[in-house]
Amino acid sequence: MDENLICYCGLYCGNCAVKARVYPAAVKLRDEMETAGFKDVINAIPGGGDFWKFLNGMTDSGICVSCHAGGGNPGCAVRKCAQEKNVKMCALCGSYPCNLFNEYFKGFLLLFRDNELIRGKGMNAWSKMQDERGKKGFTYSDGDRGDTSVRSGNQ
Repeated sequence: MDENLICYCGLYCGNCAVKARVYPAAVKLRDEMETAGFKDVINAIPGGGDFWKFLNGMTDSGICVSCHAGGGNPGCAVRKCAQEKNVKMCALCGSYPCNLFNEYFKGFLLLFRDNELIRGKGMNAWSKMQDERGKKGFTYSDGDRGDTSVRSGNQ
């Protein structure tokens, strides 16, 4: 597990669809297009130059980083609160679950379950689960339907 990809709210950026699926697909697309010679003709295609610039920016500069590393929404109320309280994650805060967290993540059952795992079994259990999810190809865009640890009761 890459500790730099842990978010204050309890999400793990390593299991984000952008990082786990979109970025690798963008790299593959760019490489395939270069191999096929598109680099030399892309500007002749309407919008091709802008697309090529976007694709290269996405693959060369990488993608977003976690909120701990300065990525994400700079105005995130959860991040601001956690920073003010000097906690690594909401689940590790003495005030968890607070009204801010409950309101901010209303409807995200998976996130609540993940934070409850941290509270009940600790960071090691949460980290292990995130690694297992990643190995299975899970991303948060799958929601509960893609997370077998939720369905099987492994939390």
